[in-house]
Amino acid sequence: MSKPQVASKASPVLLAITAMMLFSMFFGAGNLIFPPALGAQAGDNFIPAILGFLGTGVVLPVLAIIAIALSGKDVRDMARRAGPLFGIAFPVLAYLSIGAFYALPRTGAVSYSTAIQPVFDTEGMLISGIFNFVFFGIALALSYNPNSIVNNLGKFLTPVLLVLLVLLVALAVFKFDGTPGAANEKWADAPFPTGLVEGYLTMDSIAGLAFGIIVISAFKYKGIAEGKPLVKATIWAGVIAGILLGLIYIGLGYIGQIIPNAAQYSDGASLLADAALQLMGGPGQFIFGLIVLLACLTTAVGLIAATSEFFETILPGIHYKAWAIFFSLMSFAMATLGLDMVLAIAAPVIGFLYPSAITLIFISLLQPIVQRKLYFRWTFLIGVWAAVVWAALMTFNNLGWGSAFIGPLISWSPLHEVEMGWVLPTVIATVIGLLIDVAKPTPGPTSPFDEVQTAQPAEAKA
Repeated sequence: MSKPQVASKASPVLLAITAMMLFSMFFGAGNLIFPPALGAQAGDNFIPAILGFLGTGVVLPVLAIIAIALSGKDVRDMARRAGPLFGIAFPVLAYLSIGAFYALPRTGAVSYSTAIQPVFDTEGMLISGIFNFVFFGIALALSYNPNSIVNNLGKFLTPVLLVLLVLLVALAVFKFDGTPGAANEKWADAPFPTGLVEGYLTMDSIAGLAFGIIVISAFKYKGIAEGKPLVKATIWAGVIAGILLGLIYIGLGYIGQIIPNAAQYSDGASLLADAALQLMGGPGQFIFGLIVLLACLTTAVGLIAATSEFFETILPGIHYKAWAIFFSLMSFAMATLGLDMVLAIAAPVIGFLYPSAITLIFISLLQPIVQRKLYFRWTFLIGVWAAVVWAALMTFNNLGWGSAFIGPLISWSPLHEVEMGWVLPTVIATVIGLLIDVAKPTPGPTSPFDEVQTAQPAEAKA
C-alpha cells in the first residue's frame, strides 16, 4: 500500500473528523452523567459551577493535547524530563489506570448497568458476560487497525452520538419549563471550586496525555508533515474537540436546570433517563441507552488503541494487535466479574497520578515559550517530584496510613479539603527549579515549532 503524500497542512475536513474522534474518546459515560447532576444540584449557582467544571473537565484535557503536540512526542518522552524513574513509572501507571485496570472495564460495566439492565430488566453474571463479550468484541474490532480509528470514530460513530445528544438537549429546551431551585449544601458556598473538583475527577487530563499520540499518529498517517503543520493540526483538533465537549456539557447541565422537580434525582444517569422518557416516551429509553452505549464504546476504542500503542513502544517484540486482544480480554473479565475490588485499588492510584500529570502538562506548556533562551531541567525535576511526593502523602493520609503524622504535615496547604492541597507546594517547588535553571542554564534541543530542517544537524551529531 502506497504511503499518502505529505501535506503542508491539514484540510478543514480532516481537522473536523479528527476532532470528532478525539471528542468521542474523551466523552464517556461519566462525562455524560456529571453535567446534568451538576445542573440539578447547583441550582441558581449553575453558572460558576459549570465554569469550574469546564476549567478542569475541558481546559485541562485540551492543554494536555497541546502539551503533547508541542513536545512532538508521546507522554513517555515528556515524563523523562523529570528523570528516568518517573519517565517509565508514570506512563505505565497512567496507561494502566485509564486502560485495563480501571477506565476500560468501566466502559463495559457502565454500559450494561445503565443502558441494558434498566431497559431490558435483566441481571446476572451470565447476561453481563454475554453483553461484555459482545461490547469488547466490537471495541476490539473497531480499534484492531489503528489507522482506521479516525474513520471509525470521526466519520461514523461520533456524528451519530452528537446528533442524539443535540436532539435530547434541543427537545429539553423546547419542552421543559422547570426553574432552578436553591443550590444544595455541596454547591451552596463554593460552587466554582466544587465544579473544579468535579471536572478534575473526570480523569480526562491523564486521558489527554494518552490520546494526544493517537491524534499525532492519525495526522501522520494522513500525510501531514512533521514540524509546524503537525503541531498546528494537533492543537486545532484538541481545541475543536474541547469546544464540542464544552457545548455538550453546558447543554446537558442545562437539562438538569430545567427538568421539572430536578431535586428528586440522586444522580445524572437517572435524571437523563427520565428526561428521555418524558420527552420521547418509550423510544426515549432506547435513545438514551444508545447514547450511553455509543459514549462508552467510542471511549473504549480510544483506550484500547492508546494503551496498545503505548505498550508496543516499550515492548516492541509484542505487536499492537496482540496488546489490543490482551487488554480487551482483561477488560471483558473485569467488567463481567465486577469492578468493586478494581475501583478500590485504582482510585488511590489515579488520585496519586493526577497532581504530577497536571504539573507535567503546565511545565511542558511553558517550555516552548522560553525554549530559545532557557531549557527547563531543574524546573521539571523539582516541580514534578514535589507533586509526586505531596500526592503520595495525600494518598497515604486518605488511606489512613500514618494519618496522625501526615495529616498535620499537609493540612496547612490551601485547598487541602478538596484534594488540591498539592498545588501551592508544587508551584513553590517549580519556581525554585526555575530559579536554578536561570542561574545554571542547560543547553536543550530545538522546539517542535522550529522547522524540521533545523533539528536535523543536532540529531546527526547525537
